Amino acid sequence: DVVESQEHYKSRWRSIWIMYLTMFLSSVGFSIVIMSVWPYLQKIDPTADASFLGWIIASYSIGQMVASPLFGLWSNYRPRREPLVISTAISVAANCLYAYVHVPHAHNKYYMLTARALVGFGAGNVAVVRSYIAGATSLTERTSAMANTSACQAVGFILGPVFQTCFTLIGEEGVTWKFLCLQLNMYTTPVLFGALLGVINIILIFAIFREHRVDDMGRQYKSINSDGEGSDILDQNTEGSIDHVAVVALNVLFFVILFVFAVFETIATPLTMDMYSWTRKEAVFYNGIILSVIGIESVIVFMVVKTLSKKTGERAILHAGLLIVLVGFFILLPWGKKLPNIQWQEIKNNSIPRTAPSEMLAPFWSLPELRLPSNHTAEPVGCPVTQSWCLNTPMIYLAQYISSDVLIGLGYPVCNVMSYTLYSKVLGPKPQGVYMGWLTASGSGARILGPVFVSQIYTHLGPRWAFSLICGVVVVSLLLLEIVYKRLIAFSVRYGRMQE
Repeated sequence: DVVESQEHYKSRWRSIWIMYLTMFLSSVGFSIVIMSVWPYLQKIDPTADASFLGWIIASYSIGQMVASPLFGLWSNYRPRREPLVISTAISVAANCLYAYVHVPHAHNKYYMLTARALVGFGAGNVAVVRSYIAGATSLTERTSAMANTSACQAVGFILGPVFQTCFTLIGEEGVTWKFLCLQLNMYTTPVLFGALLGVINIILIFAIFREHRVDDMGRQYKSINSDGEGSDILDQNTEGSIDHVAVVALNVLFFVILFVFAVFETIATPLTMDMYSWTRKEAVFYNGIILSVIGIESVIVFMVVKTLSKKTGERAILHAGLLIVLVGFFILLPWGKKLPNIQWQEIKNNSIPRTAPSEMLAPFWSLPELRLPSNHTAEPVGCPVTQSWCLNTPMIYLAQYISSDVLIGLGYPVCNVMSYTLYSKVLGPKPQGVYMGWLTASGSGARILGPVFVSQIYTHLGPRWAFSLICGVVVVSLLLLEIVYKRLIAFSVRYGRMQE
């Protein structure tokens, strides 16, 4: 039997590639300004403090959390082109607003907050993207397509700061077009570039994207939100109820996965500054390199996991990924006897040796001793005495930190892809927009709560408590996975239409 015509197959995969592009642009929209938000905020509104910066960073995730279920619901009943175009248009408008936040004479920080929240709201189309890919792929194609989607998202997060770095060549002043009240500088050009990419994305959605749905075996059929494409085959395969226990369990697991990674991202800079007496500049520089390497590692993992899952199955790989993340955070626990340098001791005792510029190329294991020349900075370094745990908690050695980075960079992408893949398979052939919206919202909620949790626990109780609690959370998630393990099967397998 002919499962699918060649023309339909090509059109379906062209549409999926447009979804990959949409996912890439969504993550670029988040990361392209992330390094410059704080200096731009200080420039346009001196009344803004670091706590308000936290709200601006969180506003993206809040906007995405609110929008994801709404766009998902919309995509269930209408052609997906509608929410995709509207959400992308919102992101374009929000980026343009960000470029003009310097214009008002007061309350500029609130305009920036609104702009970033709206960019996040537009990024709610991630739920539409993933629900479309889930409905437009067979079971054998699903893992590979989900891995490609996550890889595009990861590449977007990596390239966003690269684009930002390129635009720094324009400088802080740049060029001003008075008749448009527009300043083209290192802060505004990246978002305008993002807006241009959004416009191109909208054009491609109109020109190339088409509605396609196939069942778990790859046979095409018409969906309730299609615009006349596809065929009327196989509607009976939507019969049966979704296993909501498995759905809820996967939402919880996905929350935990995003939560622990948000903790990891948030804690990197303060942890290295406290443990290794790095300055702000050193911490940003070295952690930037580490996160870039982890991003590349993640993309490689996304590619490898597509092949590996065909041999072992998604559930086993998800289990292994969580175990790797657990080991990564367990390694971060303070084990030695040496205490970190205390900040007030460094200020009091100026005889502590500082590394000369010629020694900056020392091997990585000597990085804890790196300093900028004393005549270049008066910045106090080390573990601040205001954190009482600094006086009695052993330091985390650099070898521990880098080993943990490598393991978490390996485990997180594995868990991310397998969660989405299993979720889409459990939901089956029914429209997945709302469910994908809730999954995206749970991930956004985790990205909001993770930094708040770790900043409070780490500041007041120290790394031993912070990382022990994270290990406990991962252990609980592993127990949950064991409990629901047999239920995490594809909809068609559950109802005997296919063999696992």
